[in-house]
Amino acid sequence: MTAGGERPAPETEGIVVTSRVRLARNIEGFPFPGWSRKPERLRVLEKILPTVEALPEMKGGASHAMDALAALDKQVLVEKHLISREHAGKNVGSAVVINRSETLAVMLNEEDHLRMQAIRPGFCLEKVYALVNEADTRLEEALPFAFSSKLGYLTACPTNVGTGMRASAMLHLPALVLADHMSKIISAVNKLGLAVRGLYGEGTEALGNLFQISNQMTLGEREADILGRLKNVVSEIARHEINARATLLEKSPRMLYDHIGRAYGVLAHARVISSKEGMNLLSMIHLGVALGAFGRLAAEDVDRLFMETQPAHLQRGRGRSRLSAEERDALRADLIRSVVGRGEPPKLDIPPPTGESPKTT
Repeated sequence: MTAGGERPAPETEGIVVTSRVRLARNIEGFPFPGWSRKPERLRVLEKILPTVEALPEMKGGASHAMDALAALDKQVLVEKHLISREHAGKNVGSAVVINRSETLAVMLNEEDHLRMQAIRPGFCLEKVYALVNEADTRLEEALPFAFSSKLGYLTACPTNVGTGMRASAMLHLPALVLADHMSKIISAVNKLGLAVRGLYGEGTEALGNLFQISNQMTLGEREADILGRLKNVVSEIARHEINARATLLEKSPRMLYDHIGRAYGVLAHARVISSKEGMNLLSMIHLGVALGAFGRLAAEDVDRLFMETQPAHLQRGRGRSRLSAEERDALRADLIRSVVGRGEPPKLDIPPPTGESPKTT
């Protein structure tokens, strides 16, 4: 959850987890993947895969046919947000190409013929747009993209027609959740033409108090306008999160400390932890780190646990493709305990209850 890329404003650092820009493109003269048969998908793949692999940005990267990837490897890519859950279900006729630093990924024959995305840590929307736009420009010079002078880029989903761009930021908003303000935030964001989704996009839960904010429509707007509006909204939400943390510290410090302390107590001693419970409790630990409650535990330690305790990452870390749910829960608990449990319990300055005077020595 550390910031990177463009120099972040102080109020976004540690709150904006990642920035991502995705572009959807299709090849003229071919049906969209959802309407094409296997031979048509293979022809499209044969046409576009070498061009994508030849991009300068992909030098030293990896190219995978989806039917050649093991289910575990696909799930790891989903957990890294390098491919969609839908693409993980693809087989013959689909592929993915990922650059060496895993900041640029191109899905081939997902919902569209090409779904290219750039993703980086921190609040850096312009930087990720520049990266994916450069790849898009090179591909358009070599491939006949389906384009209408009236509508813009043609896509399988009508909401992507136009720029074909979806820009998003992942935010960690535990204080707004604790203060019960997220429903108001979501309502306000929706009125501005943006969407709020869970950890893995549409239809998923906001595990670990992580929320994706993205544009909903791409028709009739320039890329710069979409990015500008999203950047303003994300900055405003981040400021609300900072204010919510300050308010909780001032007005509800015991409740705040209780959430952080209970999370530490469970994670430092538990022997079995589910993925959902682990994410939610680690969110409280991350909040505690941000508030200075932990002397030795660093934000980077918690960031690493968020990723390494995901199911596929746990299984790959053990070199096994088959771990039962019980084995994963036990392994997750051991891993978290080895990091969280080695530090000191959280410490926060909490005023005495109303009517009680501070003890003096």
